[in-house]
Amino acid sequence: MIDRIDHVVLTVRDIEAAVAFYTRVLGVEAVTFAGGRRALAFGQQKINLQTLGQEQRNHACIGSGDLCLITTRSVEEVQQKLSDEGVEVVEGPVAKSGALGPITSVYFNDPDGNLIEVSRYD
Repeated sequence: MIDRIDHVVLTVRDIEAAVAFYTRVLGVEAVTFAGGRRALAFGQQKINLQTLGQEQRNHACIGSGDLCLITTRSVEEVQQKLSDEGVEVVEGPVAKSGALGPITSVYFNDPDGNLIEVSRYD
């Protein structure tokens, strides 16, 4: 019944600050959709951004996101980019299990406290 994930949503304090962080640190593309909403696009997916209370149908809270993003770069390149941008690695590199098999991951928090895992398949 399910083929893939199209998008996920992160709840943030300041949407434009989140856009600036993700475009600078991870090189994703900032997009605007649906009358001014903001998202972060990469590959065939996107991360929609919302502020607390913007969406009444869910039970969102700031900083509760936990995402794993796959990279084609080496883990060492990811670590160097994070270091260059002043982003603290909270764990890694560490061996984990992804949807398609073994991955090596580096974890950090975005400015809102969401846990971001950047991984490469071994």
